[in-house]
Amino acid sequence: PTSAKDLARMILYLICQILRIEAVTMIPAAVIAIVQKEYPSLIGFIFAMLAMGGVSLLSAAFRVRKKEIYARDGFLTVSLAWIAVSLFGALPFWISGEIPNFIDCIFETVSGFTTTGASVVQNVEALPMSLLYWRSFTHWVGGMGVLVFVMAILPMSDGHTMHILRAEMPGPTAGKLVSRMSDTAKILYGMYFVMTLVMIGLLLLGGMDLFDASVHAFGAAGTGGFSSRNASVGAYNSAYIDIVTGIGMLAFGINFNLYYFLLMRRFRDVAKSEELWAYLGIVAFSTVTIAANIRHLYGAVGISLRHAFFQVSSIITTTGYATVDFDQWPGYAKTVLVLLMFVGGCAGSTGGGLKGTRVVTLVKAAFMDMRKMIHPNAVVNVRMEGRAMPEKQVRGVQAYFSVYMLLYAVSWLLLSLNGFDLLSTFTALSACINNIGPGLGMVGPTGNFSAFAPWAKLLLSFDMLAGRLEIFPMLLLFVPSTWRGNRLRRWERRN
Repeated sequence: PTSAKDLARMILYLICQILRIEAVTMIPAAVIAIVQKEYPSLIGFIFAMLAMGGVSLLSAAFRVRKKEIYARDGFLTVSLAWIAVSLFGALPFWISGEIPNFIDCIFETVSGFTTTGASVVQNVEALPMSLLYWRSFTHWVGGMGVLVFVMAILPMSDGHTMHILRAEMPGPTAGKLVSRMSDTAKILYGMYFVMTLVMIGLLLLGGMDLFDASVHAFGAAGTGGFSSRNASVGAYNSAYIDIVTGIGMLAFGINFNLYYFLLMRRFRDVAKSEELWAYLGIVAFSTVTIAANIRHLYGAVGISLRHAFFQVSSIITTTGYATVDFDQWPGYAKTVLVLLMFVGGCAGSTGGGLKGTRVVTLVKAAFMDMRKMIHPNAVVNVRMEGRAMPEKQVRGVQAYFSVYMLLYAVSWLLLSLNGFDLLSTFTALSACINNIGPGLGMVGPTGNFSAFAPWAKLLLSFDMLAGRLEIFPMLLLFVPSTWRGNRLRRWERRN
């Protein structure tokens, strides 16, 4: 078994490689700073790139012969890597002086990489273009996954990649599209890249300039929500842009495996996806009922449907863009939007939340347990897409939900010490742990998170990371047995 020392060296080696890639991804932002003569931002990017480049040079000291990664190692690597990229990614905001408080910089960067879109910036349009680009580009990288991005670029063995992909990909399961996990990462990012280019092209046709089109395409693709405008997408007041962005967000909230099946002409596999039909059904129901509920505010049915569809698409995919201040909508409409915060997108998408497949599984498991109460001797299984789900997988979903609710309750209790009203506290936590961005009240579409205390911002940053990484990788950092050596590793090898 790999020793604890070799494990630490292996993880540090991988983090150094990841920071090297992050430094390279800052180059376009630095170029924008040069072109726009944003010299404080340029200094921030140069310093951050030099810092990450210097740390990455240490990777030579961390090389190990044995590079096999087990489940625990994958969780540790993913959680520590996301913390590292967030800390270094925050440097340009801090060094440039645009966000003077470093904790605010961390919050903004974590919000970017986790595709949350919650912000402490009160006047977004006053930020330099280079920083606006960087904060939106973090959405794009974080949407599919920071480590999946690294897998798609660097040659890595499957001994490295399997457990890393499982720890970072959203949803209860993460499988291979092809035999090698590194090739799976390349396919995922290939589809992701093409879809993003299509999104940019469609927004350009709607009258956006290239910069704004790129920023909003990054946000829609990563289901993030950072905008270059204070009024978000609503600043354009364009039905075309609203519809294109709404459909784009929905598309990126669908399991990317289904797009691969379409490319392989496996149409039957797509058609029998219960999660997909549940996702589209929830969107249709929510759009129609909210449109009926808000019609008196906008008069025309078409305008009501347009705003309802956009907000439903934005919230269920956990993107967080807005075209109107939905905090002013009637109680029913706001209640539906809050419920959609918890549902989220599909597993294997860039969306956050619980994920559609977990919601469907939880509902079916509840009915299964009720049937067992009525008929104790009956053999009842949870069936998904015509097949019985393994009992272990069903219990895994229920265990995830239990831990999710426990983390939610503890975070809500702590966050209430900040002294804000119940609605703002509840929706701020919901928006962060589900990676959505805006909530209601003081954190609504026209508000932000700047008023929260520094400790509360750190707590919400942890919740954003926990929500994006499916909770367990972050919680395992606080479990003492996670850091023990060979005894647990021998158990992992046997099982």
